[in-house]
Amino acid sequence: MRWTPSAHRDGHPEPPSPPPKDPEALSDDTRSRHGGAGATQGPEGDDAGWQALISGTGPTPAVTPSAPVAPSRSRERSADEQRQPRSRREAREQEHDPATLLDPVLTPTTAPSRAQRRTQYSDAYPEREKKKRGAGVGCLVIVLVLVGLAVGGWFALQGPINQFIASTQPAADYSGSGSGSVVVSINDGDIGDDIAKTLHKQGVTASYDAFYDLLLKTKPDPVFQPGSYQLKSKMSSKSALAALQDPANKLENTVAVPEGTAAADIYPLVAAALKVPVADVTAAAATPATYGLPAQATTLEGFLFPATYKFDPGTTPQQALKTMVDRSFKALDDAGVAPDQRWNTVVLAALVQREAGLKDDYYKVSRVFLNRLDPAQWDSGLLQSDATVAYGTGQTDRVTTTDAERADSSNPYNTYVHPGLPPGPISNPGDLAIDAALHPADGPWLYFVTWNLDTGETIFSTTSDEHDAAVQKWLDWMDAHPEYK
Repeated sequence: MRWTPSAHRDGHPEPPSPPPKDPEALSDDTRSRHGGAGATQGPEGDDAGWQALISGTGPTPAVTPSAPVAPSRSRERSADEQRQPRSRREAREQEHDPATLLDPVLTPTTAPSRAQRRTQYSDAYPEREKKKRGAGVGCLVIVLVLVGLAVGGWFALQGPINQFIASTQPAADYSGSGSGSVVVSINDGDIGDDIAKTLHKQGVTASYDAFYDLLLKTKPDPVFQPGSYQLKSKMSSKSALAALQDPANKLENTVAVPEGTAAADIYPLVAAALKVPVADVTAAAATPATYGLPAQATTLEGFLFPATYKFDPGTTPQQALKTMVDRSFKALDDAGVAPDQRWNTVVLAALVQREAGLKDDYYKVSRVFLNRLDPAQWDSGLLQSDATVAYGTGQTDRVTTTDAERADSSNPYNTYVHPGLPPGPISNPGDLAIDAALHPADGPWLYFVTWNLDTGETIFSTTSDEHDAAVQKWLDWMDAHPEYK
């Protein structure tokens, strides 16, 4: 912040200039000054509501100093009165006039004293005091404006500053070959960016940047084969890359389905594991009724349980898909979901699966959507989920959307336009998401935003103002991490 000192005089005010000889001239001695003019929530929901659901924001006047009262002209003055000075100027002239120096009546002691002069012209003093105080107020306004500009400038530059700092820091990376066991799937058509995100999301690498930067430096460019790979947790980027390039780590007849994967992305994995064309798998999935799905289902979406499957040689696409659907039914049964409640439970769980990040947040995200389905708390009934909009556009790998996409009413999954739950599941949920759909946290939240996509940290809000501040925090983070755009 630049500091601009104001120019004003310290100390006591100087005495006013002597009044003009003609007392009437004082009425023209005016001073002008300037100034400025200033700039839903409801009660917490409960599980009873959910059980019912799954069942069927002038200017200051110029001050004119008082003029000394003119002597009355209605009487004759005595000689002594006529020879008395009528102003400080005349007093000084008489004090220096040789003709009057010997006159005891006109000695300097007979001139108005300092106290008398101060009293005589006291009307002028308050005005200078007011002017001085007015200057002080103006100075304060300038200082406040400068402080405001400095603070605003800091917030405006915070995003670029964070982005610059982030660009100068080395990417977080683990050391060593890791431990434990993690099955990672590479889909047909995945590029380096996709693989870097998958490895970080599944806890293999410490950060997206560490692996992606390594890919950019590696020559010749690495080539990846679709399929499932046996890796470990907390591997260095170099170790992870080497493991993916090693054919010995590729699992035969095995498919690993991550939680939240859409059916369209699962079919190529099944085809790779069975060594059959993808068209054979999609054809086998075209008749959901043959797998015992609820009557509302038009696809297998939501009922291909995320897990690692190893199929025997010769397994057909129909057999593989039935294995996955049956595993989903078992998870729902274990959670206490009755067959007639499977559909709504899976629709909500799939939404929570795509929107939530950290484990504890699953239950809060579930509560936000249930609060929005409650007319007493959110009368529009709009869930306003970007994940549903993206799914409706066919972009199953992202949860961000554009203004045009959010305004498109032709998208049946657009929950910015169409109230209530989406017409079907948007992913295949796991055990945690199912449990969160059945047992949401207690709270009044109506909004949330995952502001840090690396850590999954999410801010939950009750008011639109709180949510706007959280969204700005996310935008600042995105500016500092352009790889996520």
